[in-house]
Amino acid sequence: MALVLGGGAVEVVRSLQLAGIPTAVVAPSADASKYSSWATSVFHWDWSQPLDAHNEALADRLVGWALSQPEAPVLFYSSDQALLFVSRHRERLARGFRFAVPEADLVEAMTDKGLFSELAERRSLPVPATTVISHRGADAPVPDLSDLGFPLIIKPERRDRGWRDIKDSGDVKVKALVIGSEQRLREVWPKLAALGRTLVAQQYVRGPESAIESYHVYCDGSGEIAAEFTGKKIRTYPLECGFTTALSITDEPDVLNAGRKLVELLDLRGVAKFDFKRAPDGQLFLFEINARTSLWNHPGARAGVNIPAAVYADLTGRPRPAIAQHPRRVDWVHPKDILAARASGIPLLTWLRFASGCKAKAFWYWRDPGPFLGMAMSRARSGDFT
Repeated sequence: MALVLGGGAVEVVRSLQLAGIPTAVVAPSADASKYSSWATSVFHWDWSQPLDAHNEALADRLVGWALSQPEAPVLFYSSDQALLFVSRHRERLARGFRFAVPEADLVEAMTDKGLFSELAERRSLPVPATTVISHRGADAPVPDLSDLGFPLIIKPERRDRGWRDIKDSGDVKVKALVIGSEQRLREVWPKLAALGRTLVAQQYVRGPESAIESYHVYCDGSGEIAAEFTGKKIRTYPLECGFTTALSITDEPDVLNAGRKLVELLDLRGVAKFDFKRAPDGQLFLFEINARTSLWNHPGARAGVNIPAAVYADLTGRPRPAIAQHPRRVDWVHPKDILAARASGIPLLTWLRFASGCKAKAFWYWRDPGPFLGMAMSRARSGDFT
């Protein structure tokens, strides 16, 4: 049995399903995985709660379930909160589970953008110029960010419930805010200051979201790269700093080389995703590192590189699955991509042809249609299609 912790678990379930691995989940009640015939819901858990809610009691509850299984389950985590939970309670969880997780200090640095900025400076990582804005209260004056120039982006040290209320000028939720001028910074600053937390301001790398490319890797306990692939975003919603709605698995040599160098530099173990943005001159700037499974694992598995299956094999003593040295191109699409396509001026018929040709689709799988149908009915009942 594999157990997936975190939101968005269904795309990790899909990759495990393709390898024939039975799976259980501990995900939010609204997660699509609860409709899957392949995934058993152990219990529901809201991973967006404050970090101290994911405590020893939760770890003990999970270990109790693990000890009731015939064999120690393999643990996966698909959100930053779940990753931090596993890292901080690794000794307790190891009583019942098998898992691969990076060194604790590295996990903390990769999940906190303020700490990541310090790590980037110490290790000379190729990140854009960055300023950490320490929390100074709701009445704090507008910070001087002129050294970064405009436009710039501002993001929280960690995305949580508080950041959900921060939206772009189109009133749509975003991962980060693009600030185009000093005047715009003054307009949004009261809302940002009221969050009461450290923020990170970063030089904006010009170019569309399709210039964001990524390196995905699994390093085994000896530091060997056991599985890897590259990917590229096609669209996000909203169009700037939005959430991925369409992507493609690629085989990009310079992204592979950049990722491999960082793996060696950080002495990484476990699973990770390195996000880069390609500047107009071709230079790759590192934005963040996510040391967890993600939605990319589903199309990656269909492209011939099933990272969760490789982790599972190593931790259970089974042979690793065949790993493609040069993954085939696989496109993945989310239902919300129709909104991103419309905002991009793409005709509906053109988008339909693209979506129907995608070999991987969010929620959907012919042999397990429950997640797609369940989410569609849930949205229909709530009237929320945005």
